[in-house]
Amino acid sequence: MHVISRKRLKEAAKKHGDLATPLDVWYRMAKRARWISLSDVHEVWPSADSVERYTVFNIKGNAYRLITEINYRSGRVFIRHVLTHGEYDRGKWKK
Repeated sequence: MHVISRKRLKEAAKKHGDLATPLDVWYRMAKRARWISLSDVHEVWPSADSVERYTVFNIKGNAYRLITEINYRSGRVFIRHVLTHGEYDRGKWKK
C-alpha cells in the first residue's frame, strides 16, 4: 500500500513521544500490505474498525487511534488523524 503521508505519523510521534515505535510498526506493515478489503486488513490488524468511510486502527494498546481512509482500488492509505483515545471519543474528527 502507498501510505499518504508518513509526515503526519512523524508529527504525531513528535507530539506524543510514546508513539514513535508503534506508528513505525504500523507504517511498515501497511507499506508491505496488499489490502483489497477490510477483511484483508483484519488479517494483519484484527482490531481495525470501519467507521463510516474511515478505517480506524487501535495503536499502542488502544491508547491512540489512527484514522485512515483506504482506497483499496488504488492501493492508497490516507492518514487523516492520529488521536488519543479521549480525542477520538469526542468525535470532532468526523466533521
